[in-house]
Amino acid sequence: MNDIRVNEILETIEMIDKECLDIRTITMGISLLDCADSDIRKSCQKIENKIMRLAKDLVKTGEDISLTYGIPVINKRISVTPISMLLAVSGGDPVEYALTLERCAINLGIDFIGGYSALVQKGFSAGDRALIESIPEALARTEHICASVNIGSTKAGINLDAVKLMGEIVKKAATITKERDSLGAAKLVVLCNAPEDNPFMAGAFHGVGEPDVEIHVGVSGPGVVRAVLAKADKNLPMNEIAELVKKTAFKITRMGQLVIKVASERLNVPAGIIDLSLAPTPARGDSVAEILEEMGLASCGAYGTTACLAMLNDAVKKGGVMAAQSVGGLSGSFIPVSEDAGMIRATRNKTLGLEKLEAMTAVCSVGLDMVIVPGDTSANIIAGVIADEAAIGMVNSKTTAVRIIPAIGKKEGDHVNFGGLLGKGDVMGINMTSNDIFVNRGGRIPSPLQALKN
Repeated sequence: MNDIRVNEILETIEMIDKECLDIRTITMGISLLDCADSDIRKSCQKIENKIMRLAKDLVKTGEDISLTYGIPVINKRISVTPISMLLAVSGGDPVEYALTLERCAINLGIDFIGGYSALVQKGFSAGDRALIESIPEALARTEHICASVNIGSTKAGINLDAVKLMGEIVKKAATITKERDSLGAAKLVVLCNAPEDNPFMAGAFHGVGEPDVEIHVGVSGPGVVRAVLAKADKNLPMNEIAELVKKTAFKITRMGQLVIKVASERLNVPAGIIDLSLAPTPARGDSVAEILEEMGLASCGAYGTTACLAMLNDAVKKGGVMAAQSVGGLSGSFIPVSEDAGMIRATRNKTLGLEKLEAMTAVCSVGLDMVIVPGDTSANIIAGVIADEAAIGMVNSKTTAVRIIPAIGKKEGDHVNFGGLLGKGDVMGINMTSNDIFVNRGGRIPSPLQALKN
């Protein structure tokens, strides 16, 4: 027994030191519903008071856990109630809320706050349109704020009026931050079937069905899975590869379960969910694309990529769900192009294009993420990409998302660098065939038969 325990400890140390294993984020979800006020200044003050009170020890707790257990906790984040709900009560300039959240982020030393958001899958209610139209300015004037808009769901269908508007908003967010490689669009995601307990940015917000405050943990570890597969016999059948991934995902998630338990106890905040997702970084070896390549593909994007990704996503969930008390968020495998070294390489080599990425999103845990396209891509083309991705999510009853960056002043093949976890990459080509009549029709795509589950 002692030998087993020593071996397990040494294995974990190797995962952390050599294979990029980490806790990607501890995210505190905070409800702001009790901060609503008809006076926006009073509402902002209530928000600041509540966040500063509840999250005052968040960063320190993450750092202490890292020191105590030797587990890197990379990001400390906050998600809040969709701000459009507060704006419906207060009116006024929505950017005041963004600036309030930014002050909290700076004073607390956290990495991101998510929840500058609106949920418009079935239509616009009070506050929604004003919040959405303010997103470009809010992202340009802040460093730590992330925005998201849910424009569809399996239950509601797709709000095509919101899809058209979001094409315009993405383009504007990129344009007014063009001096920073259009960074604004990199902090904005458009979702279908958005989960209310997601700890990962930019789509994190604290849903109205969640408790007043809770702690979520997002685990990672694509480098660990890649290393395991690199050591495996190249003649192993795929079902045995799936078993290796499942066992590895179990080990990774157990570390997350430890962190969420300790963080919950030290912060005196209820534990929420563990998101099992393999979340890559630009670091060498920490790549989902390289996992797929270890399965036998010469490059991510080769025929067979979607099949390998489907197996990976399923195996991660099967292995992780047994290791955690409560699983939620997105949970699976992320494929953010600019954040994954293997995908950056594949796009540069022209083995991975936008159409293949769209096919992959049907089986991964999110969607088209951190895709950089030419700066002259029209708002309607962007809206069409959003609509296609939302349709995949709606019909398959899964979360899909679009985080697309039209790099203003850049053309296909040019390089963009966002820095940090947002990464870098080359501008990808995109089909510029007109879709204006479709996008301008507006209205709604009705919910599919899959919605009739009662």
